[in-house]
Amino acid sequence: MIEKQHTITEEVSLEGIGLHTGESSTLTFKPAPVDHGIKFKRTDLDEQPTIDALVDYVVDVSRGTTLEQNGARVYTVEHVLAAVVASRIDNIIIELTGPEPPIMDGSSIEFMNTLESVGTTEQDGIREYFEIPEGIFYKDEEKNVELAALPLNDYRITAMVDYNSPVLGSQHATLNSLDDFKEHFANCRTFCFLHELEALYKQDLIKGGNLDNAIVVVDRIVDDSELTHLSELLGKPKVQVQKEGILNNVELRHTNEPARHKLLDIVGDLALVGRPLKAQILAARPGHASNVEFARMLRKAWLAHRKKNQISFDPAMPAVLDINKITKTLPHRYPFQLVDKIIHIDQTTVVGVKNVTMNEPFFQGHFPGNPVMPGVLQVEAMAQTGGLLVLNTVPDPENYWTYFLGIDKCRFKKMVLPGDTIIFVSKLISPIKRGIAKMSGKAYVNGKLVMEGELSASIVKKS
Repeated sequence: MIEKQHTITEEVSLEGIGLHTGESSTLTFKPAPVDHGIKFKRTDLDEQPTIDALVDYVVDVSRGTTLEQNGARVYTVEHVLAAVVASRIDNIIIELTGPEPPIMDGSSIEFMNTLESVGTTEQDGIREYFEIPEGIFYKDEEKNVELAALPLNDYRITAMVDYNSPVLGSQHATLNSLDDFKEHFANCRTFCFLHELEALYKQDLIKGGNLDNAIVVVDRIVDDSELTHLSELLGKPKVQVQKEGILNNVELRHTNEPARHKLLDIVGDLALVGRPLKAQILAARPGHASNVEFARMLRKAWLAHRKKNQISFDPAMPAVLDINKITKTLPHRYPFQLVDKIIHIDQTTVVGVKNVTMNEPFFQGHFPGNPVMPGVLQVEAMAQTGGLLVLNTVPDPENYWTYFLGIDKCRFKKMVLPGDTIIFVSKLISPIKRGIAKMSGKAYVNGKLVMEGELSASIVKKS
């Protein structure tokens, strides 16, 4: 199924303090055009610089993910990014009047509620997924962290954590669909252990942290003097804990809330790949550092995949075979002559061009009001392009017929619309034997793959 890109219908804001900087800021979500992607914007700085939500710009992973670009930083981006991803928003501007999004309650739920309050709108661009082609694996033996991305025609995540703690123990959480994210994961709060608190303060972190926006896990018995010290550190009038448990005896929203929050962080950090994913993600003991390194691996794989599936043929190249020469070679005539010119041909490869216009006769009956070139006619156009390659192997092509024998592994990637120019590239898979040709074919619009398949045809001399 072809999916369109989405943005929000109108701008909407919320405000609060940042978890680590402790600075107040207003966050404003704004609609963005097709192919804009997710970008942060620091409106409090001169020239209001933007920062792309891409792993290329990660500069720090100390208890959160920090981006820097154009001389500006944004701290702790993962919770807001998780909300954007789970809302299936492709294009959005996230304006900030400070260096860090508000931490709110330490989860993504208030961001999701804010986005939901204005809703989304469908855009003309096609949503481009990165479909994991084969297993991609990350391992940090020193920290005992493992992550994997496996091929799947969906987006699912399983996260497992094990802190060797009598309070948390070993936990796991599974997201089977982004549709489940809001109800089961969005309200899961960030957390840390009691013994980490003072160290984090000394690292100039969690300045905005308190027991309303974070869970503090107490995995040992503490005395009254330490509790007094913690109450002063956290700015709370009274800090309590009953034996081992959660500071101030805060109730968990889920028995495995820490594991669910780790999964939330994965959703946010993997947004930095720059493309929505189709994959099964498996994560054992993940953290921001490992998530970001894994995102780098996925983005590198996606860029390599995109480069492999792009072509450099220019449809404006002069014709090797123009429409008149094509007509002399192929038996097809209007409305079934579907190749306008050939811009490259050699012993194994042919490149053809088809200009798709609203005047095509099939648009009158195929999805009236929503013109889309039929997939079967794309296949036919690719077959005609391949037929010209086959006929080029004989000295008298006008005395031969080419017949379609079969098609295999055909996949349609994107819609082809009026105004598009399709470039068909067909290559022989093996030498022609006994008049049988096997070819691989790919079709591109604006350098992007729209259709592919393997064709077989026979070449027969006219009687």
